Amino acid sequence: MNKFKKIGLSALAGSLVAMSASAEVSLSGGASVTFTSTHDSDKTGYGMADSITATYSGETDGGLTITTSLELDGGANASSSFDNRSISIASDDMGTITFSGHGGDTVISGWDDMMPTAYEEVFALTKNRSDASTGAGNLTIAGATADNTWRYDSPSVSGAQFSVAYISSDTGTTAGRISSYSDMGIKISPEAVEGLTVGYAVGEYDEASGTLGIDVSTMYATYAYGSFTVGYQDSENDGPTAADSDESDSWAVSYAVSDDFSVSYGQHEYTGGTSTDIQESSGFSASYTMGGTSIKAAFNSTDNIRNVASNDEDSFEIARFRG
Repeated sequence: MNKFKKIGLSALAGSLVAMSASAEVSLSGGASVTFTSTHDSDKTGYGMADSITATYSGETDGGLTITTSLELDGGANASSSFDNRSISIASDDMGTITFSGHGGDTVISGWDDMMPTAYEEVFALTKNRSDASTGAGNLTIAGATADNTWRYDSPSVSGAQFSVAYISSDTGTTAGRISSYSDMGIKISPEAVEGLTVGYAVGEYDEASGTLGIDVSTMYATYAYGSFTVGYQDSENDGPTAADSDESDSWAVSYAVSDDFSVSYGQHEYTGGTSTDIQESSGFSASYTMGGTSIKAAFNSTDNIRNVASNDEDSFEIARFRG
């Protein structure tokens, strides 16, 4: 670990020369072991995830906080163990500007599912049976993501925060995008209504040469009262024709049985273009924490996966997390 810290300090020293002596390196990480059943129990097995994140942060003489983060992930890809990486510049007055070389969220991709859950999203785990080799997941409305993403998050003023993100057109395709992508959103937790949070975001991109001007949007509301949290979300892709327009809606409720044990249930529907086979997902999750260890489970079901009639599946995952 000490050797790793020394390497990180040397590599970043040139870009942070204005930092005061208060700059420091911190390491965080964790690991999990999962048991998953997919494709109606056709495929079951164990898996492992592990990562260590090195964070180098310090304050400039001008009062700006500069933070660089690099994740070492054993499952990142076959050729490299480097995964999420970013650099951010922040101050209390101006907010935070973040450049993510990999693993960054745009506003809508970060808000694709804001429903309360004890573990997984209700549309997670179940896969497209007809394309199992690629692990094609369920359809969702999530804007776009790509490497080299810029994002700005404003300070919170009276419970309101504004965010904007941008991806240039030369960073590869994602979600069918052939153009640059940008979105913006605002979320509000009004001081007059404790426990309520509402958010709205809009974005735009070109999906294909003949499908220009896809407007994507999402709006959500969650309300926490006592041990209960409820939520509702509605999202849309608004294209030039009905075939290019999609919509989804979801709701969920979670209940904190105790400080250590929580459960949740939710539903999600996705209508793609003119398809009459609505993708319908539902799921139950639970989470129990004891000390530094958590045990979590999700039991999900989806009908008409990717709007394919009778492409149905029940799946579950049980995971143990440490750190």
